[in-house]
Amino acid sequence: MNTLMRKIGAIVCFLILSVPAFAQEALIQNTYNRESLSLNGDWSYIIDPYENGYYDYRREPFDNYFNPANPGSGAYFANVKPAHKTDRVEYDFTNADKIKVPGSWSVEKEQMHWYEGTVWYEKDFLFEPKAGHKSILYFGAVNYEAHVYVNGIKVGHHIGGFTPFNFEVTKHLKKGNNFVVVKVDNTRKKDAVPTINTDWWNHGGITREVKILQVPELYVADYTVQLSKEQANVIEGTVALSEQKAGELVTLNIPELKIKKTLTTDAEGKASFAIKAKKLTKWHVDKPYLYDVQWAAGQDVVNDRVGFRTIEVSGSDILLNGEKVYLRGICMHEENPIEGRRNYSLEDARMMFQWAKELNTNFVRLAHYPHNEHMPRLADELGILLWEEIPVYWTIDWTNTQTLANAKGQLSEMVQRDKNRASVIIWSMANETPVSEERNQFLKALVTTTRELDNSRLISAAMEVHGEEDGTKMISDPFGEYVDIMSFNQYHGWYGGDIKDFPNLKWAVKYNKPVIVSEWGAGAKYGYRADDQTIWSEDYQAYFYEQTLAGIENIPNLAGFTPWILADFRSPRRPLANIQDMWNRKGLISDGGFKKQAFFVLKKYYDKKEAGTNL
Repeated sequence: MNTLMRKIGAIVCFLILSVPAFAQEALIQNTYNRESLSLNGDWSYIIDPYENGYYDYRREPFDNYFNPANPGSGAYFANVKPAHKTDRVEYDFTNADKIKVPGSWSVEKEQMHWYEGTVWYEKDFLFEPKAGHKSILYFGAVNYEAHVYVNGIKVGHHIGGFTPFNFEVTKHLKKGNNFVVVKVDNTRKKDAVPTINTDWWNHGGITREVKILQVPELYVADYTVQLSKEQANVIEGTVALSEQKAGELVTLNIPELKIKKTLTTDAEGKASFAIKAKKLTKWHVDKPYLYDVQWAAGQDVVNDRVGFRTIEVSGSDILLNGEKVYLRGICMHEENPIEGRRNYSLEDARMMFQWAKELNTNFVRLAHYPHNEHMPRLADELGILLWEEIPVYWTIDWTNTQTLANAKGQLSEMVQRDKNRASVIIWSMANETPVSEERNQFLKALVTTTRELDNSRLISAAMEVHGEEDGTKMISDPFGEYVDIMSFNQYHGWYGGDIKDFPNLKWAVKYNKPVIVSEWGAGAKYGYRADDQTIWSEDYQAYFYEQTLAGIENIPNLAGFTPWILADFRSPRRPLANIQDMWNRKGLISDGGFKKQAFFVLKKYYDKKEAGTNL
């Protein structure tokens, strides 16, 4: 009996000690410009709809009792290979099918087009550790939930399908052969962000890059560098090291401005600065000037390209560097319309922005979630202003504290990644959410978090039209009190109303703030030509744009708009055979990459708008 009790006690002790508690690790700043080992390419994968590789037959997670010294369980993350002919292992990554990373199983594997659930990804790689360095495993995005294991040991867990995350894995890697296993689950959930119901494809997979960074023991973990809102030509910001050490030296170097400043960290490993810059060229859409910025601390050196500009509102105007700017915009999903997959490469970004530039836009709304990092980086170079948002979309579980924490987490990761990008001028909290007190409190909490993280940009949300009074369309969402810009979506002539009436509509906006019409548009199948009264035809879409543009300037305080949308994109909500075929057809560019007639209507308007011609 005593022997049995000792064994039970040992097992209980092991269970308690082996259950990992994972706090989300801080996101390292600017992985984009650090040397790294890429893990992109072919990964092995196993489809696991019953999650056999994660739970035992009693529905107990293997995480709770997995023993690396005895990996002969059904845990897929152990990546066990049979050592003897009598060994029974019911999975095999070595001979499994391959899948591309970055990528989407929804597109790459025909049999998985509609699949939602768990898929295990596995990658073998060679690794050479650097003495005195830490290793950080970085994911650009995994949709939607990721459990990450290195050489059979769990290193972390992340929720959110569109934001980056990383884990320090120094002690888990070894010289020579290593492997990473990721449990990827794109299951839609009621308490998730976004929730169950959306109007875009739920692509599954490791949708953005994966890489391993090797950084010195003490490194520059975070920094903010930007132009002061209060003092012209003053560059200010903060820097934080990876360890909370006082007295460490950090050097900021901006060679072209002849700035070289050595800062000393406080007890939290942080330092702040404000430096006057002479002959500063400000970043602008007409001249997107970028400076080389370098940080150095100990053995760590990190480089960036940063533009310096201010963005603010004054009454009904949006001011870029103190001058009024009108936002000639377009909405964009992170989807390649030619291949029907998620955009993930720099080439994808160039294609999308090239189309936007052909429209003569100076502003893009990246809907409805944070897009990949190539987008804001390239927008910095091209002089395109950006709206970025998190997927608080339609109806979220407003009273669930975990849902709010999830939204805040995705918000924080978006801001952390892109806070040094001059192109990003608006953080958006939500899209088309129904008015209620619970929703108002939820969104107010996000605003508070955003302003704490970054008070240098403007805040908005895509709201809605809330009825009519005496024939006047009312923009009166109470959340408007807390944003810098009143933005709303309207589809008069598509979802109700007659488009011929649009030029004569009357509008009333409750708040004296700049207004952006964040969505308007109509669907059309490329190549379907008819008269301008035939729905789904290119002719009707072009007429819809002509009528909307004839009356859109009647909206008070209008500072710009972003029609919906640049290109057709996949959506399970759009089943109309021979027209939609599971694509949202409101794009100005078709799923084959061809421009519809409305593209040229909008371009003509924007050309005249830029030239100041009477419209």
